[in-house]
Amino acid sequence: MDIQAIRNDFPILTRQIHGHPLVYLDNAATTQKPRQVLDTWQTCYTWHNGNIHRSPHTLGQEASGLYEQAHRGVARFIGAESWREIVFTRNCTEALNLVAFSLLHGAGRLRLQAGDEIVLTVMEHHSNWVPWQMVRDQRGVILRLVGIGEDGTLDLERMQSLLTGRTRLVCCTHVSNVLGTINPVRRMADMAHAAGALFLVDAAQAVPHLPVAVPELDCDFLAFSGHKMLAPMGTGVLYGRSELLEEMAPFLRGGDMIDRVSAEGATWNRLPWKFEAGTPDVAGAVALGGATVPGDGTRLTGAVDYLSRLGMDAVRAHELELTSRLLRGLQAMPGVRVFGPPAAEQRCGVVAFDVQANGEPADVHLIAGLLDEVGIAVRAGGHCAYPLMNRLGVPGTLRASVYLYNTVAEVDYFLQSLQDIIAHTLVMSAP
Repeated sequence: MDIQAIRNDFPILTRQIHGHPLVYLDNAATTQKPRQVLDTWQTCYTWHNGNIHRSPHTLGQEASGLYEQAHRGVARFIGAESWREIVFTRNCTEALNLVAFSLLHGAGRLRLQAGDEIVLTVMEHHSNWVPWQMVRDQRGVILRLVGIGEDGTLDLERMQSLLTGRTRLVCCTHVSNVLGTINPVRRMADMAHAAGALFLVDAAQAVPHLPVAVPELDCDFLAFSGHKMLAPMGTGVLYGRSELLEEMAPFLRGGDMIDRVSAEGATWNRLPWKFEAGTPDVAGAVALGGATVPGDGTRLTGAVDYLSRLGMDAVRAHELELTSRLLRGLQAMPGVRVFGPPAAEQRCGVVAFDVQANGEPADVHLIAGLLDEVGIAVRAGGHCAYPLMNRLGVPGTLRASVYLYNTVAEVDYFLQSLQDIIAHTLVMSAP
């Protein structure tokens, strides 16, 4: 990849922060947006703004066509069998809640009952914890927990021991948003299915960084966010096997998810509209999935177009180079403790760490603030993963996360800046 050409596509990377060039290393929180995707969003509102599936006029028909094409673009990107298996949501959190609500209020084989068991991992983001706690509290479902080893990888022997005839669902993050661990989700899918359970993957940290094909993962559900993969905020995706989505109860009701309504009741629209109640974010969806304008053939570039042109194998290779350099630098730095797998090949471009200064843990928010003063953006805190923080025995960590537009020079600048902060600020300021 031509990294400088890529960087030229991102206007925000020219910003100065406190007089320093922006070094953006908070990509696990959200990614920046290339001008091609920003242009698509603006073009949708400037020239093709109409409400979908309602109006027979030209603008309404254009908007409807663009929105449907966006589903098709996302389906191709993750290898879904049908575009009707792609449900647009506001984010990954909403997608996960959709599945939880549907299994809580469903019927027949997709209705969770008291005593049914759900297996989770200690790595999960709160968005893949709290909805299942809701199900537990409302239905009496039992939650089982898979832990991790000292190297930050899942204890799959423990997972196997938790799978019983009562296991109905296994939920797992594909990539930990703290440890960066790439979990063996296909192996876990096989284990879950052998026990007769469904398998759900939180892929928010995977789809932007790795080649992901749902047939190869053999998952039943897969959720991810657009804003973590160059698309606008407010865009998310739930992939579900069509036969499951057909049986599931709708999450939200009203608007376009309706087929017919009478005083006595209502029937639901076909997939995926059954799960897309109300007026959607059409421009955001097109900026994620891409589309061609009906009639004139103009291509509106979506985030998946941008990533596909680069190639996800190339994206992964570039991030692996940066992550290796980042890990080596942090692991060699006195006072720094790195969490997660020791080898870059075992993780995506997410590295969490803390700092000891004068024998005491340093304030991670203070360090993040000091890094910001020299133009470096990193995350500090619990990263919406408090159960994992408890397992690690820390209140929070710093987190540096790279993406396709970051450079080796930026990683080196971050490492040198952190070393300077530890040596000259934290140590010198100690009482």
